[in-house]
Amino acid sequence: MRLLLRFILVITIPAISFCTAAQNREAVPRTEMRGVWIATVANIDWPSRPGLSSKQQKAEFDSLLNVLQSMNMNAVFVQVRPAGDAIYKSKLVPMSAFLTGKQGRQPDDPSYDPLAYMVAAAHRRGMEFHAWMNPYRATWDADTAALDKKHPLKSLPASKKRAWFFKYGKKWYFNPANQEVRDYLTSVVREVVSGYDVDGIHFDDYYYPYKEPGLDLDGALNDYKDFTSGNRGFTNIHDWRRDNVSKLIKSVSETVNSTRPGVQFGISPFGVWRNKDKDPDGSDTRAGITCYDDSYADVLLWLKKDWIDYVAPQLYWSIGYQPADFRILLDWWGKKTKGKKLYVGHAAYKVNSAINDPNWKDPREISRQIGLVRTNPEAGGSIFFSLNTLLKNELGFRESLAANQYRYPATSPGYAATLPHRIVKGTPTHIRETWLLCSMMSGEEMNTIIRSNTKLHPEDNLPVLFAVISGANRRRNTFAGG
Repeated sequence: MRLLLRFILVITIPAISFCTAAQNREAVPRTEMRGVWIATVANIDWPSRPGLSSKQQKAEFDSLLNVLQSMNMNAVFVQVRPAGDAIYKSKLVPMSAFLTGKQGRQPDDPSYDPLAYMVAAAHRRGMEFHAWMNPYRATWDADTAALDKKHPLKSLPASKKRAWFFKYGKKWYFNPANQEVRDYLTSVVREVVSGYDVDGIHFDDYYYPYKEPGLDLDGALNDYKDFTSGNRGFTNIHDWRRDNVSKLIKSVSETVNSTRPGVQFGISPFGVWRNKDKDPDGSDTRAGITCYDDSYADVLLWLKKDWIDYVAPQLYWSIGYQPADFRILLDWWGKKTKGKKLYVGHAAYKVNSAINDPNWKDPREISRQIGLVRTNPEAGGSIFFSLNTLLKNELGFRESLAANQYRYPATSPGYAATLPHRIVKGTPTHIRETWLLCSMMSGEEMNTIIRSNTKLHPEDNLPVLFAVISGANRRRNTFAGG
């Protein structure tokens, strides 16, 4: 065994050095978020339709990840709570109809837990897995008859339902002002963090619902009495509503950190916080909607209070678009992140399809945006909405990413921060991303880590070394065009 170990060391270090030299020839970050949102609501991205067998769901998901792996993507943000339901086995929340065809119906294979399978599948490919959850949307439509008995809209008594929920348009929503709702939603997050090996919990831009033309949101909320009867010292109902949301964010943050330290908690807000004409701290934009004023999401407060680990604003506009210029917004968010991670949300869905902005007809638009992200010292990478639009490959967008911006692999920031510890620990569950070492470390750096492991039994080192060799050989083939 010791002879085998010495042989592995001899062939490992040159392989790593080769990879590092090749990587350095390209101006590609060694560590960079390259993520994709995978939407399950209305079966936008996965599964392709409700009611597929467990075997079919697994095959579809593996196929999607294989495409992303071929593009050197390194993170997925999978929607596991699309509308008051679950894409996982839960004691609190009914199984989603988008998965099985009927809310509450379990998969055909009793041993199949979709979330456990997806997390493992992502980790086998060296990808981070973030559990994307929509906290407040309770239903996808107004039909409560189709809800499972486990859903609170079915299980709670009438008096509780009136306190917990409100209907706006064609959907039901959890009431952000209700403390019991906040406790319930926090427990939903706790169940996921404690039960699954997720790398992050991810909330999107939906808090209080966006206003719809012809609909009265204030009337639907009917929350003025709650506002005036409270003792929290607010004189403005809008500030009070923002505080309702902030209370949930604080509670979720504390729960994630106490349940499994190291799991990231991130927010993907609407791309404009406030316009400058309304607030001197706002961006030089003229957006008709802002996250602070319309969805009552005070993201800058959450950053300041250290309640979130990263922010991924949805900068879904082109470079030079006058009402909301991508370049201006990227610079603004970079100055406001307070030292937290900043990932940029890109509108892959607008490529070749934005009616009011001709810039999206240019196949180079996303490439230029990635270039700007890489030159911003505060930005750590990109996330694309959504997977389905990547697969459509409008204007050769996906092929261009794979051949140019993402030609070479990069380690995601979450893995990069913990990788040395994972390597030294040397257990099978911490080996999954070591094949990415070439893109992070020089041969001497890797040699130092290997030397530091000589105190371990040789068999403990073997998984690490084999993983490194596998990564080196993969890169050798990649650089050679194989």
